[in-house]
Amino acid sequence: MTQYSVTVANNSVNTGAICIYQTSPDITDPKVMSLAWFSKVAHPKTKVQFDWGIDYSFVWDETGVLIPGVKFDASQTLPASLTNNNQVTLSYSEGAFEFEQQTTGGKNGTLYITNDSSLPLNQASVGVGMSGAGTFVVQAQPNINLTFTPHPTYWITFGNYTPGQVLDIGQITNKQQLEFAPNTYNLSVQLKNDNTWYVG
Repeated sequence: MTQYSVTVANNSVNTGAICIYQTSPDITDPKVMSLAWFSKVAHPKTKVQFDWGIDYSFVWDETGVLIPGVKFDASQTLPASLTNNNQVTLSYSEGAFEFEQQTTGGKNGTLYITNDSSLPLNQASVGVGMSGAGTFVVQAQPNINLTFTPHPTYWITFGNYTPGQVLDIGQITNKQQLEFAPNTYNLSVQLKNDNTWYVG
């Protein structure tokens, strides 16, 4: 599996969390929320490193109502692939949620989640993850079928973030897209003294 790495130098005068998150051009549902995929606190003049591979998973958590700021800490993570084991059902029985009936279905390149009729409203969220951490989630509700066709775009920002935090990406101003050129898997990034980003 191809591994990606981003090394970030905090050359600002502030201590804060360096956060990497994803957006996807194929997800146009406004109810789908991006999560703080990775987040590490960095003091001025220090570096942090983030590493990941392109391996997908299904995730759910009992978040209550899914709104920006809520913490998503996956209660169950099931490995998935874009070519097999790409379909799963979220159900609720005996007072608890669980994934079941993971199969291969639909078309290659897409992840499918069925919310069955047993799910209560506004108790859980469900979605997909990459490299062991959630990336996109949506409120779970009964009798809804969800599809995710991942073409991730990576972004970095700086502030007060914790891993798994539900983001309001429209409110993030200090952000920088992380673009990997062909056959490039490592990036060096600086948060500069004027709080702007440099990728190079």
